Amino acid sequence: MGATAGAVWGRAEQQDFRSRVRGTLLGVAVGDALGAPADGLGIEEIRAAYGAEGVADLPFGYGRRGAVTHHTQLTLFTVDGLIRAQVRRDTGAWHPPTDLHRAYLRWAATQRDWGPDERRKEDGWLAREEWLYARRDPSHALLLGFGDDSMGTLEAPRNPGEAGPEAVARSAPFGLLVGWEPQLVAQLAVECAAQTHGHSTAYLSAGAYAVIVHGLARGEELDGAVQRALALIAARPGHQPVSDALQRALGAVRQGMPSPARVEELSGEGTADGLLAVAVYCALVGEDVRHGLCLAVNQGGPSGAAGALTGGLLGALHGETALPPAWLAELEGRPTILELADDFAMEMTQGPALHGPAGASPGWLARYPRA
Repeated sequence: MGATAGAVWGRAEQQDFRSRVRGTLLGVAVGDALGAPADGLGIEEIRAAYGAEGVADLPFGYGRRGAVTHHTQLTLFTVDGLIRAQVRRDTGAWHPPTDLHRAYLRWAATQRDWGPDERRKEDGWLAREEWLYARRDPSHALLLGFGDDSMGTLEAPRNPGEAGPEAVARSAPFGLLVGWEPQLVAQLAVECAAQTHGHSTAYLSAGAYAVIVHGLARGEELDGAVQRALALIAARPGHQPVSDALQRALGAVRQGMPSPARVEELSGEGTADGLLAVAVYCALVGEDVRHGLCLAVNQGGPSGAAGALTGGLLGALHGETALPPAWLAELEGRPTILELADDFAMEMTQGPALHGPAGASPGWLARYPRA
């Protein structure tokens, strides 16, 4: 698999990339926080709870405004795993799905433990962030998939009948591997999704979503990024539901004013392909980030996943400064998210200076151990 070469990055390119990385991770988190309290509610129930416009501002959930769920937690551990994979490459151990699986097991431990006190030094800094130990209704598929040390693969996936959206909702960081070829980005996202969601609809949706984020992070328009994703998954067995969902999203753009009914129609049964379609549609028709996110979450499907997926696309497309500042100000874990985003951007652009042949930074290896 490919890796990013630090020497080719100019200063302006590095700054643009960092803004898109920050935008992607903050976008996932703020969309998750916006939608999660409405999960499981029909549109009329949402309006009864939040007013005629539905969810229009960060709602209360889990005892505060701006609380995130397992979607954001796992997205952050995805980033951690990707950095660790790059660091471990120097040792000759280069199998990113295994490094991601180890990262996801570190997340799974947060759902069992009371706090980070007992974490080992080799778990790195993210696993010692106390706020990540909150249990925010992770699905059975996630807890079962990461319930032991055995890793699901495409040949032997975990939960082979599971087509839900949770694996897609942690997959935005794969798209931030901008130095990789799109087909390798898709392959890694697919392999890692199969660790919990073994249905082809779920893992191919994750691959398609990662390719779309990849195009946006490289400065492409959303339409073009979707077309590339369609082309890349077309040869894979089981792609038809995902391809059809993306085509429906593109077609819906031309069908008049956006509405909750149209979003619900795209969402369908709330499976991964439907939520991918919702995210693409809302990112395309949203007048701005706020409008696109509100459109995504005000529907009867899995609102938290819809918000997370849509936020990831809009953040990658526009960068961090396009996200609503009042929402970011109340977002749970924002300092950690920004710190991790900047670490990822630094690893991707300056990795050889941090742990290359010329020497390693002890501080960096303490944060992202090679173990």
